[in-house]
Amino acid sequence: MTVSLFDQFESPLFLGIPLMAVALVLPWALLPKPCSRWISGRYLTLQNWFISRFTHQIFQPISHPGHKWALLFASLMLFLITVNMLGLLPYTYTPTTQLSVNMGFAIPLWLATVIIGMRNQPSLSLAHLLPEGTPTPLIPVLIIIETISLFIRPLALGVRLTANLTAGHLLLQLISLAAFVLLPIMTATAFLTWSLLVLLTLLEIAVAMIQAYVFVLLLSLYLQENV
Repeated sequence: MTVSLFDQFESPLFLGIPLMAVALVLPWALLPKPCSRWISGRYLTLQNWFISRFTHQIFQPISHPGHKWALLFASLMLFLITVNMLGLLPYTYTPTTQLSVNMGFAIPLWLATVIIGMRNQPSLSLAHLLPEGTPTPLIPVLIIIETISLFIRPLALGVRLTANLTAGHLLLQLISLAAFVLLPIMTATAFLTWSLLVLLTLLEIAVAMIQAYVFVLLLSLYLQENV
């Protein structure tokens, strides 16, 4: 039986039950919760520092009404980072390699920003569909293009996160398989391949964090246009 490299992206089953829900819920148990004591641990202090710096950087250019999204964006950022990082461990599953999961995050949040813009400032939101100073013959074409680009935003969000994580996991599996096959044949080459695997793993850790940040950053830019 030939095993495909893409089998690692299938949702694991236990007694016929998909473990997708467990993979999505379990990372929250690893995050410390604030306590009523005056003295907190180092991990909780680091987490609070990260949340404060992240919210300050993301919401600095956004007007005051958009600051209501701070808790949602900070939670989404921590969730995506935790899920992406845990997916790099052996015998684990990364839910964010599934386009359906990422689109489930992207579409409702993007649609919420659009609805807020159309409700609070419809004239300004519709003005984004037509740049100022456009020649009259180009107006219908530009409106169609801008409308398509507006509706393609959630697809771009989901595909970007899925493609980057999927490509990284495939590279890790291919290089680890090459190191395993070369070990009894060409030991020196196998150790060089293993060194490359370690460097690629460090790169994937950075990619897991950066892609979570990019996902939330683009959502904040969409929110900035509509508040």
